Amino acid sequence: MAQLILFAADIVAVSLLVFGLYFPRHRRRDLVVAYLGVNVGVLAVASALSVSTVGAGLGLGMALFGVLSIIRLRSTELDQHEVAYYFSALALGLLGALDTQPLWRNAVLMALILIVIYAGDHPRLFRGYRNQIVVLDSAFTDQIALVAHLEQLLGGRVHSTTVQRVDLVEDTTVVSVRYLPGVHGATASAPAQLAGHR
Repeated sequence: MAQLILFAADIVAVSLLVFGLYFPRHRRRDLVVAYLGVNVGVLAVASALSVSTVGAGLGLGMALFGVLSIIRLRSTELDQHEVAYYFSALALGLLGALDTQPLWRNAVLMALILIVIYAGDHPRLFRGYRNQIVVLDSAFTDQIALVAHLEQLLGGRVHSTTVQRVDLVEDTTVVSVRYLPGVHGATASAPAQLAGHR
């Protein structure tokens, strides 16, 4: 009976995760089935292993290996928040399969996962900050000049840059930049900001 309650709690929790949090915020339909499949698959495997002679540690290791393989070998790129949803779906499945006492502990941990994802992925949290790959039609080898040019181009304060490629022949620069739009950074203070730049 306790196991069925945990199964039901897992189904409710993963439904809230996928249909209440992820899809309304990100609208990526292909990952809905991925999160549901990971959750139910881990729930089924962990539940079967919990009553077999095979150790639960082996089952957990296999589940983690499988999810990491899916994330690592995907042809399309995953954002970090989507990886967080993957691990949340996996964790909910494991909690739903572990028949621990007292029973409410697993339910509280499931709720904690949902609360953390709700808060951490909330659209209002750091909503002004942007992360963008920018291709510039000039080759920048000077960090201060690069930051000044990006701040003028993007119309905001640059917080960090990661130069991915400088092509002196084609005269281009590819840079990953994190910035706050609408807040104009003082170019004169750029040297002080460079401690956070790579």
